Amino acid sequence: MSNIQDQIEQAREQARQACETSGEDSADCAVAWDTVEELQAEASHKRQVKPKNSLEMYCDENPDAAECRVYDE
Repeated sequence: MSNIQDQIEQAREQARQACETSGEDSADCAVAWDTVEELQAEASHKRQVKPKNSLEMYCDENPDAAECRVYDE
């Protein structure tokens, strides 16, 4: 998770530099801040993924076990 946080910090710095260089109303500035927003959204999505319970982990390791069978109706 810290890797994406590092990427967000780098993108923020690049966005600040782009806005200083090109101006706050420039397309470069807007694109740079859009990148920051996309990275933040990805980080938020990763935090929302629920961890697997013990049965799910067991079934990942033993897909042929009776407890893990899925029947189509």
